[in-house]
Amino acid sequence: MSYLRLLAAFFRVSLRGELAYRVNFFVQLFQSALDLGMSLGGLAVVFSFTDTLGGWRPDEVLALVGVYFLVGGIIGLMIQPGMEEFIESVRDGTLDFTLTKPEDAQLLVTIRRVDIWKLIDILMGVIVLGAALARLGGSIGLGEAAVFILMLVAGGFIIYSFWLILATLSFWFVRVENILVIFQSMYEAGRWPISLYPGWLRYGLTFVVPVAFAVTLPAEALTSRLSGWTLLGAVALAAVLLVISRGFWRLGLRRYSGASA
Repeated sequence: MSYLRLLAAFFRVSLRGELAYRVNFFVQLFQSALDLGMSLGGLAVVFSFTDTLGGWRPDEVLALVGVYFLVGGIIGLMIQPGMEEFIESVRDGTLDFTLTKPEDAQLLVTIRRVDIWKLIDILMGVIVLGAALARLGGSIGLGEAAVFILMLVAGGFIIYSFWLILATLSFWFVRVENILVIFQSMYEAGRWPISLYPGWLRYGLTFVVPVAFAVTLPAEALTSRLSGWTLLGAVALAAVLLVISRGFWRLGLRRYSGASA
């Protein structure tokens, strides 16, 4: 409960700060609507020449796009801004103020900065996903919905652990923002089915940059494409990466010397 209260407090602070610049809402709304329009327009063009794309039907790819915007919104809401601010605090030494707080430092650097306007992307993702499910009709049952939620949570933990490991590299290297930019660029590939890409790229988007776990696998759960072994593997990977990222975080803290050094 204390974690939830902290999250609510940081959210209120971010909300008050952003409401001072309300034009940002319209800028984010325009950017999100433009991005969504380009994605849907691209799908319309592609499916005007074919009935399937990498074995996926149009409504199934539409569900994939919904998941893509939903997960991207979650990343942009908290994970990305928190990790970017953490990297900067390591560079200028202001991480000292976080480490002196009574709460867990990893938790604080994760939730202390919230980009509330990314809620627009989350809302758009939910709307697109709902439209796709409505078009898919009765083919989605309670089992598929439960597996979808489980895969969404597992994918979220995998992405979070991946970002934390990358951001923790800032304890050893001065500039790691470029690595984060590479992730953002590769995440763009998640708006298309992973089966569409050649084998080497599928491997990279699954095990090097875990885009498939965050986007494709949750969408596969909705379309009954996900095997039980893949589900168990994703959950196990999420647990393992959480442990590894936590250990790497503690290792990095021992490397940190603070602003006074």
